[in-house]
Amino acid sequence: MQLYRLLTEEDTAAFCHKVTAALNAGWTLYGDPTYGYDAANGVMRCGQAVVKEAPGDYSPDLKLGQL
Repeated sequence: MQLYRLLTEEDTAAFCHKVTAALNAGWTLYGDPTYGYDAANGVMRCGQAVVKEAPGDYSPDLKLGQL
């Protein structure tokens, strides 16, 4: 099955670490990163989509971050 996640985080080193951890867990970058202002919290936020091929069947109950 093909899996998809959108990683988001404030514009800090934490975002880079989150993406790096996903890459080291076998996820692949999908598309360009995104960057925008979170007016509710007054911070800039980053986003990056990642994909991964995994065995098994899809279920909405999957914990994508644990695969």
